[in-house]
Amino acid sequence: MAGQQRVYRQRIKSTQALKKIFRAMELIAASRIGKARDRAVKAAPYARMLTRALSAVATHATVDHPLTRPRKDTDKVAVLVVTADRGMAGAYTASILRETERLLAALEREGKEPQIFVTGRRGLGYFTFRGRTVIDSWVGESDAPQAQTADAIAARLLAAFRAPADEGGVSELHIVYTRFQSMVTQAPRILRMIPLEVVEGVETPTEEELLPLYEFEPSEDAVLDSLLPLYIRSRIYAALLQSAASELAARQRAMHTATENADDLIRMYTRLANSARQSEITQEISEIVSGADALASS
Repeated sequence: MAGQQRVYRQRIKSTQALKKIFRAMELIAASRIGKARDRAVKAAPYARMLTRALSAVATHATVDHPLTRPRKDTDKVAVLVVTADRGMAGAYTASILRETERLLAALEREGKEPQIFVTGRRGLGYFTFRGRTVIDSWVGESDAPQAQTADAIAARLLAAFRAPADEGGVSELHIVYTRFQSMVTQAPRILRMIPLEVVEGVETPTEEELLPLYEFEPSEDAVLDSLLPLYIRSRIYAALLQSAASELAARQRAMHTATENADDLIRMYTRLANSARQSEITQEISEIVSGADALASS
């Protein structure tokens, strides 16, 4: 009984240490989620309006620009997967990876060759462990992405899109990220950035949003070429900010649940330890009484 009581005490001590870690991570995530959410909300209007402007230019342009049509000279497709650098965020990364696997399977069924680009150590480790080739990766800023990182990713993907077929050029650009909807709801989303038609969907514009006629200076091609880097960069940066807010919200929720579970375990082990101690005392009293009876009878 003494050994069993000692085991329960050790488990209580270790669980209390884990509870402190969980609680600290919950508080850290809670302190950072507000800023991350504000950054994501503030970046969304710029990305949306830039996409709308680019859609207007592409709609009224009479040239055949790569932005509005898929390439026919290559079957390679770039897929950017936005994951977390650290775990302990519930099913955040797992849901993104499941959505990515579905996208990769769909692309392969269409006869296309996915080229994987990853942000976050969790995604990089996932694909490396399974022997999937990762063309390029960026780690260390999943919960606090910087504009410079978005610039580097956009430049890398744009270079792959503009590269010739024999140099690894891709015909499409996809991004898989987590869209922040609320503190309790974060949904994985697949966005095809290029070709442009599918980005904004099929929403019918209101009377105020009807696009006017445009004249392009110096030329339609020059305007599209100038807007293309800004468009890709804004979309990627907005996706990184959305994912960062989602990761922090998922981690806060997961750590809150872990803290509550730790409290339940501590209460359970405390009851078991008290029960073991009571049984030990009862056994000792029984042995003393039995010894006294034996001495009295002798």
